[in-house]
Amino acid sequence: PADRRMWRPDGLVTVPTTEGAIGMASNVMELSAALGAIVERADAAVVRVEARRRRPSTGFVLSPSGTIVAAAHAVEHDEDIRVSFGGEQTQPAQLIGRDATTDVALLRVEGETSARNDWADAGEVRVGHLVLALARPGRTTRATLGVISAVADGWRNPAGARLGRYVEADVNLPPGFSGAAVVDGSGALVGMATSGLVPGAALIVPASTVRNVAQILEAHGGIRRGYLGIGSYPVRLQGSARDQAQQEAGLLIFSVEPGGPAERAGVFLGDVLLAFEGTALNRIEDLLGALSEDRVGREASLRFLRAGAVRELTVTIGERR
Repeated sequence: PADRRMWRPDGLVTVPTTEGAIGMASNVMELSAALGAIVERADAAVVRVEARRRRPSTGFVLSPSGTIVAAAHAVEHDEDIRVSFGGEQTQPAQLIGRDATTDVALLRVEGETSARNDWADAGEVRVGHLVLALARPGRTTRATLGVISAVADGWRNPAGARLGRYVEADVNLPPGFSGAAVVDGSGALVGMATSGLVPGAALIVPASTVRNVAQILEAHGGIRRGYLGIGSYPVRLQGSARDQAQQEAGLLIFSVEPGGPAERAGVFLGDVLLAFEGTALNRIEDLLGALSEDRVGREASLRFLRAGAVRELTVTIGERR
């Protein structure tokens, strides 16, 4: 038999025999060899990005035309950006655009790249799947191994961007790993690792979101998002305020940007937003989700509570910059 069972005071345990231990060691060696092969194949497409005063970050080649995906929060300036495909030699890169809400930046280097450009998107990612984060904070590619710790359907992050999926991993992200390519056990691209979206969490921007944002950045240099120029937080409505509003919660406005769309429309500090174009606002994400690209420059109705009375006004949606 491959293993045998022995009794301990806290119950029965399985103890591998020599044959079983050899088999387990063989499987571990096969897995180790497979992971090493993945890193070797992807090595040429993982780049060091020097675009800030502090430690370099990471990016990876997305297409044969020389486009590179990096973490937007790690690209602090538009000029003197340099990338390296290995060693000390660097070459200049142009910033095509960045989207802080998804933490995706798109760079371009001149000429064709010999780096791998056939990243296949990973299939269904499940909790427990092994993943590798591949980064180049220095001369060589580094890798960390972990597992997918959480997966959920599409979600809207605190900055208001909607991501195709919520994917969190227990992968360690040392300095310089933001922008790392995260791949599954077959080497397919799961997405881009970032610590810049939710503090304290190693999130993965899904490959589908990375590609969609990159396409828009390449075509337009940026992503338009609606803007009101207010600061708000959710509040529960009580007593007569709840009766007047006919809903349980709203968004209390604690700041109004001078000259912004909301101020020009007549929004005041202390107003409680109740609805945007007839859709109730119970969470900040509700408002951020309503301020989509197609709303920029258009008029919208706001329903709000002021001094115990429900009012309405029309605001022209600005563009977030």
